[in-house]
Amino acid sequence: MRQIICEKLDQIERRENVRILHAVESGSRAWGFASPDSDYDVRFLYVRPREYYLRLDKQRDVIEWQLDDTLDINGWDLQKALRLLHSSNPTLFEWTNSPIVYRTTPVWENVRVVINQYFSSKSGLYHYLNMANSNYREFLKGETVRLKKYFYVIRPLLACKWILDKHCPPPVLFEELVHAQLDEDLRNIVNELLRRKMASPEMGEGPRIDRLNEYIGRSLVEIKTAADGMKQTFQPGWEPLNRLFLSIVK
Repeated sequence: MRQIICEKLDQIERRENVRILHAVESGSRAWGFASPDSDYDVRFLYVRPREYYLRLDKQRDVIEWQLDDTLDINGWDLQKALRLLHSSNPTLFEWTNSPIVYRTTPVWENVRVVINQYFSSKSGLYHYLNMANSNYREFLKGETVRLKKYFYVIRPLLACKWILDKHCPPPVLFEELVHAQLDEDLRNIVNELLRRKMASPEMGEGPRIDRLNEYIGRSLVEIKTAADGMKQTFQPGWEPLNRLFLSIVK
């Protein structure tokens, strides 16, 4: 699949007249809990020729290349990515820290140097908290629940705990978050769920796991209180990003 994905990236560069700066895996494969039938979520950052950015008519700043049962490939223009970085968009930090890299460039290293300067603990907390909350309400409140959705609640909760503890972007790998932030008495339950998910194409439904639900409910309240009371940290302005962008497109 890596070879197929790299060939797709080559096609994108030729047909879209772009230069791909960085391409990674996102989603369950990058998080470390993919099922046997999980698709490949490929995300990339690209830059176009300088003349493209000098046009008066507005142009699309995303490339949605493929979406099917096996591959989900799309990317952001560098200009879009840097604008979102200015507002501390958490998605960009996840792509930057993905453990599965399909392609990168020396230019991307110049971007990486400035990325963490724009991380906002408060923005990150609300992003992951909202993700955990919405999945919890929708999938885990009944007597019978979709078991795989526990990962889509616990992972963002542990990411919140990492941010509160270390004030930096959380790691992408679920295993690293579990080791650093999950209560020890819950690890056997989570590890057994993880084993089942990675071995089965579809976990299906099962009885609610009360110990996990109690942990989730308690954590949601604690993190919300901490996020509401946190002061917004200072972030650099536009100038470093403007200089970086100009140095790349020229």
